[in-house]
Amino acid sequence: MRSTLVSQFGDPRQVIAMVDAGRVAPAAGEVEVALSLAAINPSDLIPVTGAYSARTTLPFVPGFEGFGTVTRVGPGVTSLKPGDRVVPIGASGLWQEYLIRPAEWCFALPDDIGETDAATCYVNPLTALQLVEALRQHFGPLGGRRIGVTAAGSAIGGMLMKLLAGEDADATGIVRSARSAERLATGVPGHIVFGDEGRVPQLRLDAIIDAVGGPFAGDLILRTLEPGGAFIQYGALSGVPVPQAAIQARPDIRFSFLWLRTWVHSAGRPVIEAAFAKSFEGLRSGLFSSRIAEIYPLSKLDAALAHQADPSRDGKLLIDPRC
Repeated sequence: MRSTLVSQFGDPRQVIAMVDAGRVAPAAGEVEVALSLAAINPSDLIPVTGAYSARTTLPFVPGFEGFGTVTRVGPGVTSLKPGDRVVPIGASGLWQEYLIRPAEWCFALPDDIGETDAATCYVNPLTALQLVEALRQHFGPLGGRRIGVTAAGSAIGGMLMKLLAGEDADATGIVRSARSAERLATGVPGHIVFGDEGRVPQLRLDAIIDAVGGPFAGDLILRTLEPGGAFIQYGALSGVPVPQAAIQARPDIRFSFLWLRTWVHSAGRPVIEAAFAKSFEGLRSGLFSSRIAEIYPLSKLDAALAHQADPSRDGKLLIDPRC
């Protein structure tokens, strides 16, 4: 079968190889899934660089998000059957034609969820839902709370702005470009401001949901957060950690980091199923729909990765492992 493989850490465009891998039968408790579409997310590429080398075992197949159809079931599997559409989670491995995964880590996909929505129903929606839940745990009801969202022009940033509006929070999206601001102005509720390392917005916030990290996040912590506030980080698009000096200077702020994989492996299946139900509901309403820029055959992964690195890219990229 057609597959990808990372045998050494480095630039994803250089170290992700296309290989012809063997197709094996599912063992007891496992299923084989013929993958239909997979997403390209920053969380797929960061481990390839070696950023998480202490907890990443080589070699591995990248790809955390996508969906497919069960083709074979191993002994003892009664919850799934061939023909069932599923979202396999819990580990990487979706950038290949066929995937072996424990049945307990495959979640049923409703028939009315279309292919592109199915391919993007996991990482961003469930992360956004857990970020808002973390705010609720800190503040209680969010009505009137002033909450800043960095990288608001991203797919998940737009989801967060909509979710916060639904909580009656006073949300402010922080973006780096006029293009992002234009798109958000017509697509999401809340305020939009510009901000980067050279221009820290003049805001007073109760909380910040951050995907950027680095000195910019440090400046926001020092200059915008009210005492008793919260700073929740779920990404580091800058590639640089939040400065420890900024964290240490604000003992009055609660700091936390949400890593979806950690939550998934501790939440338990019923909780994850409930989160997926909310994701599917949001996809039906348009709340969690992602703009798709292009779908690439897996055989054209080089072109897909080049497009992913293009700063002018407008939307998510998907991979079709079937071709």
